[in-house]
Amino acid sequence: MGWTLVVLGFAALVLPGPGLLMLVAGLAVLSQQYAWAERRLHPVKEKAFQAAKIGVKTWPRIVVSCLSALAFMTVGIVWMIGPPVPGWWPPEPGWWLANLNWWLPGGWGTGLSLVLSAIIALVLIVYSVRRFR
Repeated sequence: MGWTLVVLGFAALVLPGPGLLMLVAGLAVLSQQYAWAERRLHPVKEKAFQAAKIGVKTWPRIVVSCLSALAFMTVGIVWMIGPPVPGWWPPEPGWWLANLNWWLPGGWGTGLSLVLSAIIALVLIVYSVRRFR
């Protein structure tokens, strides 16, 4: 479980998701077995708290963060609905794309991950505001 959280945490540093949170959770699990993980846990945890503190330092940052999370949620919901290809979409589907929702690849999985990431982001924003402001 710890290794899975660490790998997902590294991936979420560049993809939508709570990367530092997953890294801290993964290192916390691994620190029960490995001394090196326990040594790495504190600096990563401090960095995560420092990033959270900076993120809620001013009200414009909080507002932009909330609006961004809501935008991700909206895109995820649209992605799950899978609307038909709009007329302005430039590429034409080839014969191999005729039966696929080819202009929004990933379908429900992609949309759901965007919605869940937005919910996690909003929860973390509320937590950060309550803890650091």
